[in-house]
Formats: sequence, C-alpha cells, structure tokens
Amino acid sequence: MYQIDFSHPCHVYFIGIGGISMSGFAELLRSMGFTVSGSDSLESSTTEHLESLGIHIVYGQARENITKDIDLVVYTAAIHPDNPEFTAAKEQGIPMLSRAELVGQVMKNYGNAIAVSGTHGKTTVTSMVSHILMAANLDPTISVGGVLKAIHGNIRIGHSEHFVIEACEYTNSFLKFCPRIGIILNIEEDHMDFFKDIQDIRNSFHQFALLLPANGFLIINGNIDHLEEITEGIACPYLTYGIGDKNYHYTAENIVYDELGCASYDLIINGRIEDRIVLSVPGLHNVENSLAAIAAAKHLFLHIPEIQEGLSQFCGTGRRFEYKGTIHGITVIDDYAHHPTEIKSTLAVAKNYPHQHLWCIFQPHTYTRTKAFLKDFAKALSIAEHVILADIYAARELDTGEISSLDLKRELEALGSSVFYFPSFGEIEDFLLQNCTEGDLILTMGAGNVVEIGDDLLGIQTT
Repeated sequence: MYQIDFSHPCHVYFIGIGGISMSGFAELLRSMGFTVSGSDSLESSTTEHLESLGIHIVYGQARENITKDIDLVVYTAAIHPDNPEFTAAKEQGIPMLSRAELVGQVMKNYGNAIAVSGTHGKTTVTSMVSHILMAANLDPTISVGGVLKAIHGNIRIGHSEHFVIEACEYTNSFLKFCPRIGIILNIEEDHMDFFKDIQDIRNSFHQFALLLPANGFLIINGNIDHLEEITEGIACPYLTYGIGDKNYHYTAENIVYDELGCASYDLIINGRIEDRIVLSVPGLHNVENSLAAIAAAKHLFLHIPEIQEGLSQFCGTGRRFEYKGTIHGITVIDDYAHHPTEIKSTLAVAKNYPHQHLWCIFQPHTYTRTKAFLKDFAKALSIAEHVILADIYAARELDTGEISSLDLKRELEALGSSVFYFPSFGEIEDFLLQNCTEGDLILTMGAGNVVEIGDDLLGIQTT
C-alpha cells in the first residue's frame, strides 16, 4: 500500500470529492499543505466551500481529468473499476488509496485517535465525544457522518493529538483505520448486501477490536451478545457500559425525562454514584449513547463538569430527530432511522414528544435491507399511530422487482396498522395537508431523500 509522507505534501486527487467524508478529508489535507483537487457529478454547497479554500474541482468524471501532476488518487467504495478516472489512474501507474486507507494513515498523526463503531448511534456518539472535547478546550480534529451545528459541518480541523471519527463496518472499511481508543456501540444485522450473516458481522467487529494497540483502550456495550467473542485476544484493556446490569463499569440509574423527552440520570461508575447527568437530546437510547461518550472522556482524564458542559451543549445532529419547523400548528421532525432497531428508538422518542396524533412517513432504504428485515420493519413501524410509506430508496442498488413498499404495507395491515402508500412525494404532501390537524406531529424517517417532504411542506408556510 502507498504510504503518504505527511512531511512532504503532494498533489492528491479525490474521485467524488463532494461526498460527506471525502470532502472533509480533502479539506483536512488542504490544511496540512497538500495540493488538493478532485471531481464530482454536480455542484453543491459542499463543493463551493471546497473551491473557496483553493481546491480545484471538475464536474463530470473523465479520463482527461487525471493529469501527470497528480501524485495520489483517493476513491470511495462507490467507485467501480470501470470509472474513467479510476481506469486512467491505474493505466498511468498513479498510486491509489481507498478513502478508508487514507483515513487510517491520517489517524496515525494523532496520539489519541478515537474511532466510534456500531450498527447504530455512530454519528450521535461521535458528536457527543466531540462536544465534550471542545468543552474541555482540547481542540480536537473531528470527522462526523452528519452535520454537527457546533462545527458548522462535518469536519473540524484541530491542532492537538485528539482525533474523533465514525468507523463504519460496511465493506469492512473500518478495518483500515488506526485507532488508539475504540468504541463498539452495538452489533446487529445490517448491510446484508455485503455481509453473509450476523456471524460475519460479529467477526468484522472482533477484527476491529484487534486493531487496538497494547496502549489503547476499548469501550464496549455490555449488552452485546457473547461479548467475550468480540474481546477475545485483544491487546488492550476494555470496559463495559450499558443499562440494565449493575455490573457494567458505566451505567445509569434513576432516569427521568422532561416534557420533551430529554433524560437526566445518576451516572454510576464501578458501582458508585458519580454525579447527576442532564442531556439535551431525547430518548433512552441517548442515555446509553452518552454513557459511551462519558467513558471515553473519563479515559482521557476529563472531569465531570467538562463532560456535563459538553453534553448539555449537544442538542443533536442533522437528521437525528431534528426539529424542522411548524406549519398550521403541525410540528415537522426528521430522522435518519433506516434499521428496525433505530426505528423503534426514534418512535419511542416521538411517543414522548408533545403531539395529538403521530404521522410517520417512512422511506425504506435499499431493496436488500427491506427484503431482509421486512417483518421487523413492520413490527417496528406498527408503534406509530399512522404510517405513510414512500417508495424504496434504491441508493447503490438496482430494482429487481422482488420487493416493494407495497409488501411492507401488507405486513403492516396484517398487524392492524393504519397505513397508506403513495408513489410520489407530492401525493404524500397533499395527503398530509388534508389529514393533519393542529397539534399533530409529522415524522419523516429514512436514510434517503424523504427529508424533502417536510422541507416542501414548510416551504409552503413556515412559522
């Protein structure tokens, strides 16, 4: 594998530079003195920002974009070998790194590189840890998979040994990372277009844990089944966190919620009450998320006042139970949930949020995931008072005709749910305007573009 010499910055070209992760690392390398350029299919606010930093971007991917002055090409898993720029770089013998390989090499520059992994909650916990480190004035470098308002985007370039990043298991990309502190939030079936089964996924997380050096540290959810299989053979110590077992190193007791569903609780460390923690994000799942973030902060010898300040300032990230606005007295909230476990957690939060009637607009994400979890999706969504289904968001997949949102509708009807399906966003918006009344809650949900429904409604009349 090509090794970057960070003491001698070179010219790096990013194929698909406008992606949320690629753009962040393009900006980071630019700050390190590298010449950065790249391509993307369309202009966006992200590419405009990169261009304002002096990064040259071409729109449309073509062989001629790969010029002889380029020293390294970076690409993502979404780039196929027949991509014209990928092919041209190969033919010219230009060194190439995947995004994950680049991330791993960047992480080696930081003494405290923290990687947050898990099937769910990565963005939230990465953000919580980031807020705590910023509250403690530790000046971290941050790469988050969503928009974090405190840093006005998805990247923060710090000037310290602290680095915080999400570590996604899809295509085993996180196995290219080089963390010193690892966090494993949960391990469940997902990305079944890549993994063979749950055991394959568990093995991947075990390999992630094995990446940690002897002077590293692992923070892992004690609720994970057969935990010893994940921690077996690791070189570093580890601690457990979670709710429901007093034997976990970090746990929470006496949990109470305010009128918006935000929790406060007694923080228990090694069986003793440490302090009272107050969160500014709703839901029991965020209590558990905060325990992981607190454990990481305590490992860095931070004190509870700094930790509490950081957590109190964290009010969520973009598309994580995000308040969008109000129209005719109807509240619109958006959430990224696209896995049955995430859906259950989000709907539990919505149940405790002030409303008369709950309307959940769900857009399934990918055909393989919908097919694999069809009955689980139906069971999770049945918690909502009314469910409105949009067509499946294909993402990287092709429609083979094996599965559709109508299949999910039939499963929900069999459970006795109030469920509707419309093939277009416009029809969904019209239905909502005709049927929602003052005090109702509209929750758009999914990892695709379902957020546009709420945005369109609020564009009609916002308050």
